[in-house]
Amino acid sequence: MTSHSPDLNVARRAAELRRAGDEPVDVLVIGGGITGVGVALDAAARGLSVTLLEAEDLAFGTSRFSSKLVHGGLRYLATGDLATAKESAVERHLLMTRIAPHLIRPLGQLLPFAPGVTARQRAAGSLGMAMGDVLRVRARTPRRFLPPPRLVSARTAQRLVPALGHAGLRGGMLSYDGQLADDAHLVVTVARTAAGRGARILTRVRALELRADGATAEDVLTGERLDVRARAVVNATGVWAGSLDESITVRPSRGTHIVLDAADLGDPSAALTIPHEGSISRYVFALPQQHGRVIVGLTDEDSPGPVPRVPVATEGDIAFLLTNLNRVLSAPITRDQVRGSFAGLRPLVDTGATSTADISRRHLVAVSEKGFINVLGGKLTTYRRMAEDAVDLAVDTAGLDAGPSSTASLRLTDTAVAVRPGVERGQVTRAHIDFAVRSEGAMTADDVLDRRTRVGLVDADRERQRAHVESVVAEILSELS
Repeated sequence: MTSHSPDLNVARRAAELRRAGDEPVDVLVIGGGITGVGVALDAAARGLSVTLLEAEDLAFGTSRFSSKLVHGGLRYLATGDLATAKESAVERHLLMTRIAPHLIRPLGQLLPFAPGVTARQRAAGSLGMAMGDVLRVRARTPRRFLPPPRLVSARTAQRLVPALGHAGLRGGMLSYDGQLADDAHLVVTVARTAAGRGARILTRVRALELRADGATAEDVLTGERLDVRARAVVNATGVWAGSLDESITVRPSRGTHIVLDAADLGDPSAALTIPHEGSISRYVFALPQQHGRVIVGLTDEDSPGPVPRVPVATEGDIAFLLTNLNRVLSAPITRDQVRGSFAGLRPLVDTGATSTADISRRHLVAVSEKGFINVLGGKLTTYRRMAEDAVDLAVDTAGLDAGPSSTASLRLTDTAVAVRPGVERGQVTRAHIDFAVRSEGAMTADDVLDRRTRVGLVDADRERQRAHVESVVAEILSELS
């Protein structure tokens, strides 16, 4: 297989955009979230020619608004969805041990035995964690990657999460799951790996109309129309899938997180797992992050109506998360301590369920009435399997000459690790900006702040550095043009 550079930048975009309409490709992918870039990588790794079109930036939509967990499906066990739980555990194993061990670390998750957590919730949560460990064993994930769950004392629980309330604390159950340093970085890394296999990754190119044999598209930057021909077309646009195929009914579910200073929770070294009041299957998580932050999430609320370009958290969602978090803390977190918030829309397939929380997280891959392939639903953790299923169907439907998927053992590129040591307390360095623009396809300050470094999760941090980042981005783009 011919080797290509994984680097994405405006110079490569311009060159590949000029060639996009020359000859038909094997697979045309619409959407640059985790599912779309996963499809592009799977197809390119099979030796197929691939073009991906994204109307905005990589990871612009739902993929950057997750809890950043690569999880084994504890919630799905609680709701009886064993198939999804097993699939999640297998995909977590592949990501942590083969595909992206450089991007994922084990994260302790503490279910506190506190007065705000009932005996029924303690028992159900502990049983679920034990069953989750059975799935870990069956997926053959070694203990060095994910230690088994264990009971911990009140002293250990407070050492892990110092902000826990003292009164009535009876220890807790500690389990482990996988945590991404950054979900948007996973998307960009998968896209770069696909580019290294020859895939054309074209951002700021909007698909206007899909057909079985291609798409009519528009360069967002110039308004120029182009026709991209393909032997198979995959619609991986998530909550926007219905805008390209009116036969699809997507039921968006809003998942909201708030951003706190880790110091306000005593700089926890483990996540908190807090059951919703009266529930044994739904939880709020307080998850330590890089840059001295903790994110608290998440909600599962219907979000009817037109799909917004960027969803926003509602005050009701924020209040709900604070209320559940404060049930187990010694001192409540107040609204003015919330440093930022974000919301993503899950692209759930409408099944007529009363609540979006009751809709299965299994993904859907099907040929549309117009002859292209739709892939939607699913979760960040299972993106690779979604992509494999979509490309399998594309190969069968279009009669493409390709073998089976190889992505279960294909390690993602880690070229970026050396220059991504972290952005300390929201400080963006020249090296981060340079790599983002020259190698990760960033074209604007927002690309850098919101989807390459995640400084933009806190508005004050973004605004403090916007002018500097804009200046450096403009300088580098001038060199590349």
